[in-house]
Amino acid sequence: MQDETVRLFCLPFAGGNSYAYRDWAQHVDDRIEVVPVELPGRGKRAGEDLLFSMGALVDDALRQLRPLLREPYAFYGHSMGACLAYLLTRAALANSLPPPMHLFCTGRNAPSAIGDYRDRHLLPKAAFIEELRAMGGCPEAILNDDDLMGYFLPILRADFQAHASYVYCPELPLDIPVTVMMGLEDAETDRVAVLDWQRETKHPLDVVEFSGGHFFIADHLPAIARHISGKLQ
Repeated sequence: MQDETVRLFCLPFAGGNSYAYRDWAQHVDDRIEVVPVELPGRGKRAGEDLLFSMGALVDDALRQLRPLLREPYAFYGHSMGACLAYLLTRAALANSLPPPMHLFCTGRNAPSAIGDYRDRHLLPKAAFIEELRAMGGCPEAILNDDDLMGYFLPILRADFQAHASYVYCPELPLDIPVTVMMGLEDAETDRVAVLDWQRETKHPLDVVEFSGGHFFIADHLPAIARHISGKLQ
């Protein structure tokens, strides 16, 4: 195991694409292969139709990854991507595929937590952009560019709709270690709700805290990568 390559499949946050993980390979251990997962309607799949439910997104991701889900591998996701990574783990097991050796989730309360995701996707354009501004992670230059927002808004609305429509279904805990990372100033997460990830694993939950808001991952990538690398040794 010490010298085996471990694939780390990375699920995007709402509105994100594979480009978000372009720098990760520089920071993780050499034997970890970072594999960004591209969802339809963005990035390299910009010409495809958007999807509007978590179930459809998970089905799409599973179709992509099924031939690649050979041990050892792990899943990582941020925010909506954390929920996708969790559901993809469940889907892999339900389809008798090899399980991931670890599940890494950042910026997301436990699946069982009642999310305050509301119907953000229905907000008028100006109010929707203000929601994005409050969450952080999107540069002002993009938020203030009508052409760029004309491209990104449909993707973001579709992803927000998918995330808002998710309904938790209780299942037996996974026999898979889970690491959860959170930003101490992230208004999208709550420590008590983050700790509820313990319901989803038989292993002691690994919780790591960082300074910063919802997109703390941008400021702490080297430390996050070191922690992931250590867990995958």
